Amino acid sequence: MAEAPADRITDVGPPHYERFLPPIIKANYGKWKYHEILKPGIMVHVGESGDKLFTVRAASPRLISVDTIRVFADIAEKYCDGHLRFTSRNNVEFLLTEEANIEPLIADITKEGFPVGGTGSGLSNIVHTQGWVHCHSSATDASGIVKSVMDELFPYFQEKRLPAKTRIALACCLNMCGAVHCSDIAILGVHQRPPRIDDKNISKMCEIPTTISSCPTGAIRTADKDGMKTVEVSEDLCMFCANCYTVCPSMQLNDPDTDGISIWVGGKVSNAISEPKFSKLAIPFIPNNPPRWPEVVDAVKNIIEVYAANARKYERIGDWIERIGWPKFFKLTGIEFTRYHIDDFKHAGWTYKRSTHLKF
Repeated sequence: MAEAPADRITDVGPPHYERFLPPIIKANYGKWKYHEILKPGIMVHVGESGDKLFTVRAASPRLISVDTIRVFADIAEKYCDGHLRFTSRNNVEFLLTEEANIEPLIADITKEGFPVGGTGSGLSNIVHTQGWVHCHSSATDASGIVKSVMDELFPYFQEKRLPAKTRIALACCLNMCGAVHCSDIAILGVHQRPPRIDDKNISKMCEIPTTISSCPTGAIRTADKDGMKTVEVSEDLCMFCANCYTVCPSMQLNDPDTDGISIWVGGKVSNAISEPKFSKLAIPFIPNNPPRWPEVVDAVKNIIEVYAANARKYERIGDWIERIGWPKFFKLTGIEFTRYHIDDFKHAGWTYKRSTHLKF
């Protein structure tokens, strides 16, 4: 089937991406010669034609208001002919063709409270999920922890350098709406108890067959309690995914007394130096301690500082750990090794294919 023209307007599917490309990108598409980082947050791409595209990257809090979007749009209209983009880690990038506009743009965006940085061998913005703001299955908050962690690590976003680029992610439960399975440091909310069942109301509020079939591990089965039709959950099979709570509000999973946070390390999606890696467990459990989560902040900062002091140039956290070995990682960071670190999925981390590299 022939490809639809880029300017064709249709109500089937998204518009063609070429309609939104800045003219300089459209003219040099596939013909970029090189790019370099001029200073933290400022990049330049140079085309074979000699055209230069400058990028100014600023952090955003991810959950932003319409007023904030209008601020970004106004600055883009003023300096970039209206062209900007959001990265996968919630940074906003302003795309300029005039080098003289860089410093005035930085002054305006900084005045609005959005710092410039996050490029190269440093810390980018933290990608995160909804947390207590919106998600019904969250075991912890998202925005609050991210704010607390980034307040402490902010110098690594703008000034201080790390051995290689470092990505932190947060997911508020093990469904992992965030990129915690493939980030250098992952903050993951964890539930420790199965859902609490409201036996009195479950048959009134939920379709029991639908509730049972929602469980991916078959942990839910029918039960009778005091003559009431209800369900019971096998704790050994429950993986705390909240699928049942999604279809049945009488199976509340969140528990302020037992919910908490785990820390994972070593993931990445890059093919540089080594294949992509899944994150692996570093700290099994940290209690929720809002509003500033000091234990989580200290744990992440400790890993970052030990990594910065011991890794070689261009080594991501996972590559550094593989070189020195996990025993030395636990020794250097002072993290206690527990039985929860033992992978009972035999060799899973090594056998799952994670890249486009093929082996024969």
